[in-house]
Amino acid sequence: MVEYEECSSDKRLSQHDMVKDECQVAGSMKDPLVCVSLDGCTVKEVIDEAARANLNGADMVEVRFDRLFLIAPETSEQEEGGNRDSRPLLPPESIWEKRSTSDIDVSEIIEELKGGVPLPVVFTCRSTSEGGFYPGDEDERCSILLEAINSEVSYIDLELSIEEKTRQKLLDAASDSGAKVIASIHGDGIPPVEDIVKLVSDSSDKGNTIKMCWTTDSQQESLKLVEASWEMKGEGHDFTIMGLGPGGDWTRIHAPVLDQSLVYATLQDDFHLGDRGLVNIKDLRNAWILLEY
Repeated sequence: MVEYEECSSDKRLSQHDMVKDECQVAGSMKDPLVCVSLDGCTVKEVIDEAARANLNGADMVEVRFDRLFLIAPETSEQEEGGNRDSRPLLPPESIWEKRSTSDIDVSEIIEELKGGVPLPVVFTCRSTSEGGFYPGDEDERCSILLEAINSEVSYIDLELSIEEKTRQKLLDAASDSGAKVIASIHGDGIPPVEDIVKLVSDSSDKGNTIKMCWTTDSQQESLKLVEASWEMKGEGHDFTIMGLGPGGDWTRIHAPVLDQSLVYATLQDDFHLGDRGLVNIKDLRNAWILLEY
């Protein structure tokens, strides 16, 4: 694949900006890593989903440790069957019952996951303030993150909102263990394009990859994610930007041409994923083939 620098200066000068734009597009095309975010609420479910993700071509999986505190509502076998559009309607996860922090043996579960997950792991324990489900306090949550780092997990998700001194301690531990850091932010409503670009630039020393995810109410709003990604092409940032809502999947589907280094996908396969900004991993891979990415 042609790199941007390989476009000759004579050609650029003779055909002006059109050729420069074409060279930029060609040079920025790369294969992003694909991370499947696992939905399981038990260790067995997580390990089973990780095996499926591996078979479906994932490069890594995100283990949402905070989801292990959720107690999923029971569904009958009949409800669980059927086609992609006939899945049982469950109440929002935010109102599911939760296990107590004393019900989870963190060390034991991390060891089980190490032995059962066949791919590199992005370890995440998301706080409720950023859309997660961890029921304990922030000190307890950060202790879990530290334990995961010390277990030599491949990647650790550290929100930018973590108190600076605590976050630095976690960064130092990650550096010592060799864990790569996903520096993340999650919020409601997409900020202006220039704010997104500045946020990525200002956060470049906060982790190996900058992850930003916002809820979006419309496809028009989601265009800001595409525009921000395009503005950062060729700047050397290691980033992934996405939305949760209509159009939020556009940056996932077009990640190779938008110069994104990492894409989050799902094993879910119902027909309304796009309304939530999600994309199934097989559909994602097929889209890249069809679009010749």
